[in-house]
Amino acid sequence: MFKDIDTLLSPKPIALEAGIKRLDNGMLHVAMRNVLHNCKGRMLDWWFTYFETTADLKLWHPHDHVEHGGWDDQWIKHKNYIGATIHATESLGNIPPVSATIKFHAPAEIFNPDLLKESYANGNVSAVVYGRIGFGENTPTDINGDPIDGYMIHVARDTTQGCTLRSHFFLGALTANTDHQLPDEIGFGLMEHCYSEFTYLSQALPSLYYAENKRGDKAPLLW
Repeated sequence: MFKDIDTLLSPKPIALEAGIKRLDNGMLHVAMRNVLHNCKGRMLDWWFTYFETTADLKLWHPHDHVEHGGWDDQWIKHKNYIGATIHATESLGNIPPVSATIKFHAPAEIFNPDLLKESYANGNVSAVVYGRIGFGENTPTDINGDPIDGYMIHVARDTTQGCTLRSHFFLGALTANTDHQLPDEIGFGLMEHCYSEFTYLSQALPSLYYAENKRGDKAPLLW
């Protein structure tokens, strides 16, 4: 499933920038590409160490984000989200709200570590977010507490406009190789949701970052 995952680190166009693809095992591969104007990868990475309330989530998507269900104790505000688990309730447009669980992992677990390091160094990548995801009130998890129904990957690259963001999801592991696979409707709904949430976020993130970050970054003078 992830044999071509390192292509996400390339600045060149790839075969699936936006759309859905049915994998051989029946899972859905969902992709969306966004341009976050005036945002940089470091801001996106910081965002995952910042948001902690339903109000924060609604800044991200005022329609689809319903409720923040809380982080576990691995999350440290302004400092860390790797290894942390979040619970939230979200909808996908006309698809009713559902509980979601995401546990975040170090990107080097899924990408080639040497290539990832090189991509950061040469500017091909400015932020990478990787998590295991699941849905429902009682999300099935493995012995490590990882949701086992899917995977979420965001890869940002800084540009003169701000940054481009590739978001890729692999969903439906629990129903893979069965007759009850996720419908295409879920994939198309997620595309719309992903495009909207990061477009909304890009409008608020620069000012929020400069006002709240603890990294010492100062806002540029605009006059």
